[in-house]
Amino acid sequence: MMNLDHSNAALFAALALAQSEVENATKGSVNPHFKSRYADLAEVLNTVRPVFAKHGIAIVQSTGFSDGLVSVTTALVHKEGGYVTSVASCTPAKTDAPGIGSATTYLRRYSAAAMAGISQEDDDGVSAMHNNPAPTKAPAKPSNALLDVLAATEDATSEEVLRNLYKATETFAEHEKAEARKAIVQKRSTITKV
Repeated sequence: MMNLDHSNAALFAALALAQSEVENATKGSVNPHFKSRYADLAEVLNTVRPVFAKHGIAIVQSTGFSDGLVSVTTALVHKEGGYVTSVASCTPAKTDAPGIGSATTYLRRYSAAAMAGISQEDDDGVSAMHNNPAPTKAPAKPSNALLDVLAATEDATSEEVLRNLYKATETFAEHEKAEARKAIVQKRSTITKV
């Protein structure tokens, strides 16, 4: 999230001028694992720093590692004192020095590019980030109460029975209530009113 509390008009004017001149970073590095090209951190900084310096803007980055997260704070600081900051964090794929270093470089590259408003393609970010898929819950086994209501709904022959089954679903979990009530409404359309 970007913090604009210490920004000023001079900083924004300088940023507008710098961004009108700066170009996107060249994808000069190759990720052999994915056989793809990307702009590395040096390329991003070499692209941004000269143009930003010309307009009195410096890019400052600090790093940290706490509670299993790598964090990078990026600041754009103007010569007249205004500045904006942004913090980016991720869980590294590995918590050894190379893993933390890779995640730090990844965050620095992305943060610098984002704060400068330039584009660069990320084809190597997978190696820096913890990429295990989030655990997914197995579908919950339907409760006995739901199974009973569904069976009774199937056998129902009157509106009154369906109304009572509908009322019985009040205490169900939301997903089971929705499933039971859908079945009741469908069954209701097949019963002929007397």
